[in-house]
Order: sequence, then C-alpha cells, then structure tokens
Amino acid sequence: MADIARDSDVIEIDRPPTFAHGERVASRFTVRNDGTFGGREIGDLLVARGDIGVVVSVGTFLQQFYIYEVEFIERGYRVGMKSRELVSLDQLPEHVSQALGPDKVAQLRGLLRA
Repeated sequence: MADIARDSDVIEIDRPPTFAHGERVASRFTVRNDGTFGGREIGDLLVARGDIGVVVSVGTFLQQFYIYEVEFIERGYRVGMKSRELVSLDQLPEHVSQALGPDKVAQLRGLLRA
C-alpha cells in the first residue's frame, strides 16, 4: 500500500477550527477539481482567487486537517477548502484593514449580508 502524501506536518485538529459556521471567507487561491468534486471534469475551475463564500460546515480529513465546506453563492455550489486556502472577511487582521483603508473595509463587510 502506498504512503499517503501529506502536504504538511502540522496537525490542525489539535487546535480549534480557524473559521466558524456562518463566517464569510474569500478564496486565497484558484481551486481546480482534483477528481473529488462530482459532476465536473478533473482540472475544471471550481473557485477563482477572490471568490467569496460562507462556511456552512466544518469537518476533518486524514485526522489532520479541518475541511471547511464553503458555499460560493455566485458559483452555485459548495466546495471543501483547507484553512490555508481561505481568508476571513469577518475578522480582518488590523494590518490588512489599515492597508485596505476604511472605505474598502466597509465594502467588504457589506458583502453577502442578508
């Protein structure tokens, strides 16, 4: 049996999840289908960098990572994402808020608000 290739030695599930249910997030990377997304071809674009979604559930994978099920409203489907692939729009770090400026921060906070 082949060894499982892990992309990190860090065991994320030793600490609380980074993102919470209902938290608004943006994708840090373009994500393509690796064959685990049914109904789409391998290599198809699933999420573009900057796409905005909402965390709808939190699970685990390989007893190592949290996987965040993110609903990308504009794309019309949900994708499992690792924490390193996401950034919170609800909890922007202070240095990011300062770099963006108050107008952009206000715009981001208004996204996906019902």
